[in-house]
Amino acid sequence: MHRQVLLSRLGPPNSADAHYINPALRPLSTSSVSSRTALACFSPLSPHSLSLLRSWWIRELVDCRLLSVRASGVRRPASAVAAAAAGLWRRRIGVAGACDVRRDPGFFHGSKLHESRRHRLALTRALFTEAPDAPDAPVGRMASAAVMPAWLSIVEKSVFRFDESESARKEAAPSLSFVTPGLREEEIHVDSNEPEFIPVFEADGVNQVVTLKLPTGTAFYGTGEVGGPVERTGKRVYSWNTDAWGYNQSTASLYQSHPWVFSILPNGQAFGVLADTTRRCEIDLRKESSIRIVATASFPVITFGPFATPEALMTSLGHAIGTMQMPPKWALGYQQCRWSYMTAARVAEVAATFREKKIPCDVIWMDIDYMQDFKCFTFDKETFPDPKGLSDELHSLGFKGIWMLDPGIHADKGYGPYDTGCEEDVWVQTADGKPYIGECWPGPVAFPDFLNKKTRSWWAKLVKEFVAIGVDGIWNDMNEPAVFKTVSKTMPESNIHRGDEEVGGRQTHSHYHNVYGMYQARSTYEGMLLANADKRPFVLTRAAFIGAHRYAATWTGDNLANWEHLGMSIPMALNLGLSGQAFSGPDIGGFAGDSTPKLFARWMGLGAMLPFARGHSEQGTIDQEPWSFGPEVEELSRYALNRRYRMLPHFYTLFHKSHVTGVPVMTPVFFADPTDPKLRKVDDSFLLGPILVKAWPLPKKRTTVVDMDLPKGIWQRFHFNDDHPELPMLFLKGGAIVSTGPVIQNVGEASPTDTVTLLIALDDKGRASGELYEDAGDGFGFEAGDYLITHYEAEKVASASSKDGEVVIRIASTEGQRERPKRKLRARVLIGDIVEVEGEGVDGEELRVKLPADEDISKKVVLNRENDHSNLERMQSLLDEVFEDHQAIMGVGAVLMPEDLVKGDVAVKVVPWIGGHIMSMIHKPSGYEWMEGRLENGGYEEFSGSEFKSSGYNEPYTVVRRELSQMYGNEVLGMEGDIGGGLVLAREINLPHDSLKKVRISSSIVARSVGAGSGGFSRLVRLRIHPMFRITHPMESYIEYTSVDGKRHTLKPAMEFGETSYEGAEKPNGEWTLIDSVTGLAVVNTFDVKEVELCHVKWGPGSVTLELWSEERPVSKDTPLSITHEYDLIDTLAS
Repeated sequence: MHRQVLLSRLGPPNSADAHYINPALRPLSTSSVSSRTALACFSPLSPHSLSLLRSWWIRELVDCRLLSVRASGVRRPASAVAAAAAGLWRRRIGVAGACDVRRDPGFFHGSKLHESRRHRLALTRALFTEAPDAPDAPVGRMASAAVMPAWLSIVEKSVFRFDESESARKEAAPSLSFVTPGLREEEIHVDSNEPEFIPVFEADGVNQVVTLKLPTGTAFYGTGEVGGPVERTGKRVYSWNTDAWGYNQSTASLYQSHPWVFSILPNGQAFGVLADTTRRCEIDLRKESSIRIVATASFPVITFGPFATPEALMTSLGHAIGTMQMPPKWALGYQQCRWSYMTAARVAEVAATFREKKIPCDVIWMDIDYMQDFKCFTFDKETFPDPKGLSDELHSLGFKGIWMLDPGIHADKGYGPYDTGCEEDVWVQTADGKPYIGECWPGPVAFPDFLNKKTRSWWAKLVKEFVAIGVDGIWNDMNEPAVFKTVSKTMPESNIHRGDEEVGGRQTHSHYHNVYGMYQARSTYEGMLLANADKRPFVLTRAAFIGAHRYAATWTGDNLANWEHLGMSIPMALNLGLSGQAFSGPDIGGFAGDSTPKLFARWMGLGAMLPFARGHSEQGTIDQEPWSFGPEVEELSRYALNRRYRMLPHFYTLFHKSHVTGVPVMTPVFFADPTDPKLRKVDDSFLLGPILVKAWPLPKKRTTVVDMDLPKGIWQRFHFNDDHPELPMLFLKGGAIVSTGPVIQNVGEASPTDTVTLLIALDDKGRASGELYEDAGDGFGFEAGDYLITHYEAEKVASASSKDGEVVIRIASTEGQRERPKRKLRARVLIGDIVEVEGEGVDGEELRVKLPADEDISKKVVLNRENDHSNLERMQSLLDEVFEDHQAIMGVGAVLMPEDLVKGDVAVKVVPWIGGHIMSMIHKPSGYEWMEGRLENGGYEEFSGSEFKSSGYNEPYTVVRRELSQMYGNEVLGMEGDIGGGLVLAREINLPHDSLKKVRISSSIVARSVGAGSGGFSRLVRLRIHPMFRITHPMESYIEYTSVDGKRHTLKPAMEFGETSYEGAEKPNGEWTLIDSVTGLAVVNTFDVKEVELCHVKWGPGSVTLELWSEERPVSKDTPLSITHEYDLIDTLAS
């Protein structure tokens, strides 16, 4: 029974009427009342329903401050809390015949009821004991947990650990998210420290289910690396690290797992929930203001807050899970990467071009191309014969070099790392104790067991030797871990890790899967420290778990070169930051597919403002260096990166603040005013401290400042003489001071004596303040005090020399032992929209800047806006011509947008101009994306022969029919593609009005004209329907059908790839169903068995294809080949 049904039986909240909710529940006689009789008034109640009712009652008591879970500062046992709850039930609930339950204003209506006390006692016993004669008898896991979870106050005030029970706490696995596992175990005693929100623990088979209801209007964030909007209400995420190339907004599992929810309550307070489990975990936020977490085995839940501000919540989270290490300053510069810098000469050429064109850049990256046969810790003897020489050349140009290391070690005797790994017994094992051998880039590979100290020490030594050739940073890729040629895309969950006792000891891979990448990053970090203890390591990891920020930065994985992924760049980086990972960003320009000048330009403008700024693209795509799209985009890229390098002093200060406090480098706009609901879903803007960055991650033109909806207060727009229609707008909050510097080509060019330029925006009281953090830029001297923090302040004062006053800028205080360099100080006082006054002096001395009259400022604002609008229009016109010319050269595929069909529970995205294929099919209620393809291929495709990718799959299709649904109509898209020889492949995609869950597809190969002598018949053709379904839980998914001969079949994937054909009596009799047993979601494919000769199943990495093949024959104008079939997207649990 659902909780809502239980509550309906208790009576509607705030109902002033006393009445029987269910007339069938008649009052009982008072002659023989027992707890079982009382309980029968709620019949039928399963143990699960009883558990919910108990939990609801306790939560109501705590929320209404009528029940405390502590007494005299000491936590009360669960049994005592249950007894107190029972007592309040007796006092507060009036029961007429043991079933007339009412509520009154303030708590429950019916306080004046004086019905039989025996009934009230009986109902209480029914709720809080298993049997009337044994009130203290032990209860099962579910009922016990639902009565009251065991809890501790940990870490600091307002942080609480909840467990299903006292025994569950003792049996819980060690925390791998906490910076020190003992922090989660140690109870602290703080006065007036009780949880405001208490999670409910329940059992559901082998799973533990935790729910937490928050006030209506709560907004959700966090959940780590996720696609889609920044606000997460309505979304469900699965924490299970997955190689998710080409993901989109609905992909439920990406490369990282952060079982953490950041919440903003309606009053602006911040509250966080951490499910401290490394296992596969479902975070369900689909129900408004409710958090539901499901994972196998028992796990603790840690709650943080509520706190007055979101910054306070992030600081508290940082106290628990740690904060990011202070990165080397060069890592904040722009970085250039590509999968296919095939030679050392090409790397050197790219580096030299940056310097020749004066485009700032600090890092060049080496992908797997540098390796000998893709073997880690090796260098290709022909293409990278002298890695030390390449490193020296890069260093001479002011570049750092970052090199990739995957976890898989080629299982090849005679290969040093493999041989030493075997000698030291470092490999992950199969269930029978043998080294597990999977497949990755070099072929068969063994996987180091990074959960073991011995393995980490072995890896660290390899890294130390590797760094000796001049490596400045290391990139850990493929470490989910990704395994080729497997349906699950990873190693078997039955594999064995021999983890250290302090991390959990010997466990299966299902326990350690999500932390594998984090522990590789830790091992790499330790190896770099071993190589040079005086340098800050820089590690980038693709896979991670919450807490991995202690060892590595990250990026948002293999994104696509399209506007959708540009739009996801901001919310993805924001939610990573709100999950503890402050150092992140996307592949600028998009990794997969060809970018366009407009897309790249817009992405560069945005990416230059993100914490991690790296351009990256895959092999087989066009070049995507800043100069690859012509002089106009090159110049715009220079503007964008010059802006970033001017702001490096501010970025570095923000990174230090994040290192100290845990507050992200970039934050959502609602940080400016958490009480303003309008700011909670802003996806196109973000804050860099007090700077608001307003971007346009869509192809539309940017708006003017007067049309913008900014947070409350004073926000002064500024730029660096680089205002451009493709660059974001920048605003400084009133009351803030930020520090900037000169344009440099790399961080190594910066000097402590460079002029510091302060941007100053006064608040409504005429004051401002801010700070600048400085240190050596590398090394760990700052930990011993070798740093300087300058707290600047500014104030508007009256002046004898200026009737309109002046602004006085001075140093309020300093921190650290580092000596202040002798340098100039420049002030830009922002006093209107792109209106400012300047002054210059000596840093450390008072500086005064005179202000103009208010009337002059107003005139200047108007004039600036007019000139600004005219200049931007002119620039935009020139750029539009450039973009159009490029589109004409590249073809329509570069600019067309997919067709969207949406009706009921189904959303479909179709690409007519490349194969007419369906690249996305989403079940809207769950957000589950059954089909997920690229712009140019994948998803649903059709071929005209038995051969894979025969004619039809990539020809341009013409839209011949497009009907938008009205209230009771259909969504229809009709297309035709010329497949040669007088043949046309026609397809009609229909979301029918008679079902809100179906997609109907009618396809045919039609002869329009055939050559002379053919007798009116075409060549031999076959209509081959090829839908590739994405499955989030590959090993828990299966296919069911009844064959033509009446037999029932269940097809399950093996770890390895496989494909099978079914025809004749063995083929499905017109229907087969693909089911994800974890989510309960399914897709039912129905078809006319007479039109289908053969059904073909192929299991792939995280996918399965369910093909329908027609017979093979010639066609004429009168005898086309046709298949009409439907996909019905259903939720088996809901139905």
